[in-house]
Amino acid sequence: MPHVEIKCFPGRTEEQKKKCADKIAEDLVDILGCDLSSVSVVIREIPKEEWKEKVWDVDIVPNEKCMYKKPGYTCE
Repeated sequence: MPHVEIKCFPGRTEEQKKKCADKIAEDLVDILGCDLSSVSVVIREIPKEEWKEKVWDVDIVPNEKCMYKKPGYTCE
């Protein structure tokens, strides 16, 4: 039952977010061999000025060892 949570800056349309979620779900089905009905995707918009405290410090740094795609930026 894959669950994906995407955090990004605000500014995408509802259509873009829906298309992104649909594409990710389709790719998970193709790559992991799961049923589409078992996939869930959440997109949370985080303001740029809150990124370090709400994403970098909480999700990125503590999960670095299990992260398969690491960011190419820092928040220092």
